Amino acid sequence: MSAVTTIDRLGEHAGQTVELRGWMHNRTGKGKLQFVQLRDGTGFVQVVVKRGQVPDELFDRLAECGQESSMVLLGEVKPDPRAPGGFEVVASGGRVLHVTHDFPITPKEHGADYLLSRRHLWLRSKRQWAVMRIRDAVITAIRTFFDDRGFVCIDSPMFTPSACEGTSTLFELDYFGDQKAYLTQSGQLYAEASALAFGKVYCFGPTFRAEKSKTRRHLTEFWMLEPEVAFADLDDVCQLAEDMVVHIVKEVLRRRRPELEALERDLSKLECIVGGFPRITYEEASKILLEHPDSEFVAGDDFGAPDETILSAMHDQPVMITRYPKQVKAFYMKEDPEDPSKVLCVDMIAPEGVGEIIGGSQREEDLDKLLAEIAKHELPKEEFEWYLDLRRFGSVPHGGFGLGLERTVGWICGLEHVREAAPYPRLMTRIRP
Repeated sequence: MSAVTTIDRLGEHAGQTVELRGWMHNRTGKGKLQFVQLRDGTGFVQVVVKRGQVPDELFDRLAECGQESSMVLLGEVKPDPRAPGGFEVVASGGRVLHVTHDFPITPKEHGADYLLSRRHLWLRSKRQWAVMRIRDAVITAIRTFFDDRGFVCIDSPMFTPSACEGTSTLFELDYFGDQKAYLTQSGQLYAEASALAFGKVYCFGPTFRAEKSKTRRHLTEFWMLEPEVAFADLDDVCQLAEDMVVHIVKEVLRRRRPELEALERDLSKLECIVGGFPRITYEEASKILLEHPDSEFVAGDDFGAPDETILSAMHDQPVMITRYPKQVKAFYMKEDPEDPSKVLCVDMIAPEGVGEIIGGSQREEDLDKLLAEIAKHELPKEEFEWYLDLRRFGSVPHGGFGLGLERTVGWICGLEHVREAAPYPRLMTRIRP
């Protein structure tokens, strides 16, 4: 019997006859010869089909098949340095499971709205296949990185009774009775509680922002990784973030090089991500922007997308910006003891105009200071009593950060718009399919 295998493992079966199960991505040929480009989710391979070497019924049936027809093909695996993946298959038999015609997404150009409306089918294209497999490798790299360092995954709830950073960008919903709830914009506050129970934790799941933004960097639903570490200061947070990003990029280069090549990604832009990220303060970054001829930055403001692009263009690796003004950051960030107008925070700005992929800080562990900040931001104190308990019972210095998965995947893949980095993107104007 022929061994059932997948396209990504053909190298293990050179010279052998195997069975492949998949879909026709394309087909060319005439007369007594057909070339079927088969995909099975793990990769793409050319299957050479010659009349006389396969049953006539199968040859004729394949000639009727359109893009995305499903089939099982048997054939000998032959090395071919010209072929994608280094192998092709010479067919000896098989069967067609379902003949398809008029598949809506063809090799021709389609508009973004057309493709997004058919996202459930667009995922079958070679480009989207590559992006999603890279996303998978990023997720795996994240989990192995933290597992190897002794972190425990403690996920935070998606329904929350209060906001982490105010309610202006939250989706509000009716819970039970007269209760209101929100879809979470961050799992951080709960991760802090988990860290004080387990030492080193991370949560990893979907988060939601109701920002009415249509930029190429924004989604209304996105995945966020949020590690939190007890007894950590800002330097610890920065180093953890840097080490993790270096690990992610290294693993994607190791495991997903064919997919990066399918995207025509400039690998030199990733191979230089080796650590030693430049670190500058907000004041240093502000000075650069104020002196830059193309910048409209106003001193004291948070950095916008154009500002981040200018700063990232100065470096091949991500740049880490620390110690922002207190008024532009969240209430839970620890005040800088050397300058009370600043907080001990960090944003990591990815190269190539991608913008912020990580935001983190040392958290305020002092109860009285945290109470003052809650009052200053006019947040409902009663909703934060559980969070304040963390400062009442065994408070310690601690910190962490949040990484946006889709922005990170978009950067690694070299995508123009973050919507391609999500399997089924949710945008301000799109909730289907």
